[in-house]
Amino acid sequence: MLSTARARGLERVAAAPLSISLPSFLLPAFPISSSRSFSASAQRPSQIGRAPLSIPPEVIFTIHHPNVRKNTKSYTVAENRTVEIEGPLGKLSMTIPSFVNLEHDAALRKAFVTVENREIKQQREMWGTTRAYLQNHILGVSEGHTAILRLVGVGYRATVENTATTVSPEFDGQQFVSLKVGYSHPIELPVPKGVKATVPQPTRILLEGIDKEVVLQFAAHIREWRVPEPYKGKGIFVNGETIKLKAKKIK
Repeated sequence: MLSTARARGLERVAAAPLSISLPSFLLPAFPISSSRSFSASAQRPSQIGRAPLSIPPEVIFTIHHPNVRKNTKSYTVAENRTVEIEGPLGKLSMTIPSFVNLEHDAALRKAFVTVENREIKQQREMWGTTRAYLQNHILGVSEGHTAILRLVGVGYRATVENTATTVSPEFDGQQFVSLKVGYSHPIELPVPKGVKATVPQPTRILLEGIDKEVVLQFAAHIREWRVPEPYKGKGIFVNGETIKLKAKKIK
């Protein structure tokens, strides 16, 4: 049993609020906030969606407005719109979400992209994304997109063949990129439709096409067979890609 004085002291401690005071030299120099940012500058969201699209004279920019329909509950539903862009190199189309507004000024040959509500995160994200895709399509049908791959390594070579032994063609006239990058088996990659592949040098591959996404996706597929490694610097590099070499591990 505890003494009466000690028991009363414990009761007073239990009833009092818990407050711990640290010495001044143990306190942090700056207050710690729950949400700490790595940068001291203010956040500046991207304004790429506000920039107007410049349409060259040789490009035809067409917006197809869909018919407004009603569902089973008699609610009005706005379908997605389709934009067709046709130029001297080809024709591309793109589906635009219903909340993205597109205005085409034929006299100024410019197009403006806006959204219905900027406070909604999804609409803000698709604002700049839609504008960037449309800009890539305009450049693709007028000038085209390219990707240059560099093969760095002893014995690395590439050729473009009309036939292949390991894969079958998906359409008539399809070509294949044949790689020799240190494997015992042949590597034959079918060139996607709409992409032109040439080999100006045995260690260079030039990809050309009107769709930037398809061109770079095929370039990434070729790069997967020899990803650049950081010790000898060997591999397949896309465009201006570089890699920082590491020091060799010496035991």
